[in-house]
Amino acid sequence: MTKKIIKEKKNLNEMSFLDHLEELRWLLVRSTIAVIIMAFLTYFISDYLFDIIIFGPTRPTFITYTFFCDLSHSLGFADSICITEMPFIIQNTEMEGQVNMFVWMCLLAGFILSFPYILFELWKFIGPALYEKERKNAKIFIFISSLLFFLGVLFGYYVVIPMSVNFLATFTVSDIVKNQFTLDSYLGMVKTSVLASGLFFEMPIMIYFLTKLGLVTPTFLRKYWKYAVIIILIVAAIVTPPDVVSQTIVAIPMLLIYEASILISKLVVRNQKKIENV
Repeated sequence: MTKKIIKEKKNLNEMSFLDHLEELRWLLVRSTIAVIIMAFLTYFISDYLFDIIIFGPTRPTFITYTFFCDLSHSLGFADSICITEMPFIIQNTEMEGQVNMFVWMCLLAGFILSFPYILFELWKFIGPALYEKERKNAKIFIFISSLLFFLGVLFGYYVVIPMSVNFLATFTVSDIVKNQFTLDSYLGMVKTSVLASGLFFEMPIMIYFLTKLGLVTPTFLRKYWKYAVIIILIVAAIVTPPDVVSQTIVAIPMLLIYEASILISKLVVRNQKKIENV
């Protein structure tokens, strides 16, 4: 067993630095092509993409607002968090604004749809640095990573964006000031919320690799747990309306992700100790 591990480690040095750069270059090229292809395909459903999906959270009938309204009735809060109107308009203020936003949102959709393939390319790149047993888990890695990313995207879309839109649309410093958001501002918030949530849900995967590299330990993650909780609560307070229910709904999944990362880090350390003792 030990000889086999040593042999695998020696094989890692067979490729030169330039060879690794070449592999990285082709990884980026193939991933970019995949994103562009998927972005091109979204062109054929662009009406649905923009009218139903992207601008869905700007309507009071959006599923998240309906859910919160039903929840407020169930908790006995009457219509305290029900939304009946969105007191703002979205306007385009630049000549090429709509064209630019159309292209960028198609590329964003292309990136999200091609994410599993990008993970596949990434796994091929880092595969030589892993043991044979770990390389056999490629399908599991791609499936779990993709699942976490898509869950994060859905969390950002159905939770973070509606709460942000509701809070920012109803917040005013004076009744004299009317909200008229630019197209770039709204779509920028959509892009940030969706991508940030998707990547945040990848934390367990990142912690897995950081732990294997010895850069993170479960002791370190547990030591700074209280700071992580404070940061998560602050983020939840920023992106949600000023009520406990909304902040809790955002904070709980983020806390669960952090706890899962600690558990994964523990499992990695435990497995490394078993290998060293063989």
